Amino acid sequence: MKAEHVPQDHISTYADNKKALYATDENGHYSIVSSSGWEVEEEATKQALYELKRLADEALEKVERKEASPLLYHMYAQRMDLQVLAQTTGLFQWRIRRHFKPEVFAKLSDSFLERYSGVLGISVDDLKKIPSGNSNG
Repeated sequence: MKAEHVPQDHISTYADNKKALYATDENGHYSIVSSSGWEVEEEATKQALYELKRLADEALEKVERKEASPLLYHMYAQRMDLQVLAQTTGLFQWRIRRHFKPEVFAKLSDSFLERYSGVLGISVDDLKKIPSGNSNG
């Protein structure tokens, strides 16, 4: 892409920030050009965020029905999926899936809980529960 064609749509998902993109200058050399975003990128980001919110809401209902552990909810609430959680914790996906089971999660060691809480950016106490005000029980 040529530098003069780098999108500058001032999208809301950038929150008044800019992103560096590589583009060719008038001499055909690559250079870094700042972009305030592209409307198509904004729509894709909003759709992804909506999907993660939907998944978090669905997970919250499963936790409330005791069909899943709070880990499932917190993973989506922190804008992660199973693959990202596995990569950031260094655990296999199958192992994390087991931890989504309430009976398995309840028996996790402090070191596992601390690993999850560190990656998710929440305390161990918060990891063990769902947000107050949302629970029906």
